[in-house]
Amino acid sequence: MSTPSDPLVTTAWLAQHLDAPDVRVVDASWHMPAAQRDPHKEFLAAHIPGAVFFDIDEIADETSDLPHMIPSPTKFASRVRKLGLGDGSRIVVYDSTGILPAARVWWHFRAMGHEDVVVLDGGLPKWISEGRPIEDGPAMPQERHFTPRYQADVYRSLEQMRDIVANGREQIVDARAAGRFAGVDPEPRAGLRGGHMPGARNIPLSALIAPDGTLLSADKLKAVFEAAGIDINKPVVSTCGSGITASVVALALARMGKPRSAVYDGSWTEWGGLADTPVVTGPAQ
Repeated sequence: MSTPSDPLVTTAWLAQHLDAPDVRVVDASWHMPAAQRDPHKEFLAAHIPGAVFFDIDEIADETSDLPHMIPSPTKFASRVRKLGLGDGSRIVVYDSTGILPAARVWWHFRAMGHEDVVVLDGGLPKWISEGRPIEDGPAMPQERHFTPRYQADVYRSLEQMRDIVANGREQIVDARAAGRFAGVDPEPRAGLRGGHMPGARNIPLSALIAPDGTLLSADKLKAVFEAAGIDINKPVVSTCGSGITASVVALALARMGKPRSAVYDGSWTEWGGLADTPVVTGPAQ
């Protein structure tokens, strides 16, 4: 960790602390359906020793038609208890692509009031590339008590986003690729309009990630946000396709010392799928 408040840890740090009694490792791997990959099957084949698998599509709001929306505090607590993730745990989240769904699960825990959670910078690819140990087979966690304390300030709903778009009281960062933001490239999910929310700025995921798959340093991240017209000292809410990449924006802001930024949970899957939400195309204005 570069600073005590950094929301990420290095692979070297985790290797040194893997056997610490309070450290719990979580595999948050997830893939778009088109990838036709089974993250749980891959977890069973290879994962960081001691890790448990967090299924973001199952630990979700089952009453919503939208994918992997944040569950109720009661459901979240029930599921993570069974994973052995409880009060007093230092939770380290990683995934098989780098930091994408790991950031989403990091945001989940923080939204539920668990502050001692970090993301493994570079994830499983970096861990494996360095020749660090892996294991296979199912996880065998011991159940632990988890107390949810829902934090509404890091969550934004559809109605809140309508208000934000109407009055501009928060800056909107859209983390989708530039072509999708501008409305010139198709959305990966059927039935969604192209474009973006009025007033939104575009910071694609690729602009936040270094060539080795780790998150950029705080200084480099600040330059990216400034270039996009975002003042990190003012409120920011992030959005993307379905709330996953948006969580990387929140993670980046936390690395820059702004840990309480919000994520629009429904993101473009919700906004772009409705007929009465305002949508504009082209570059950010």
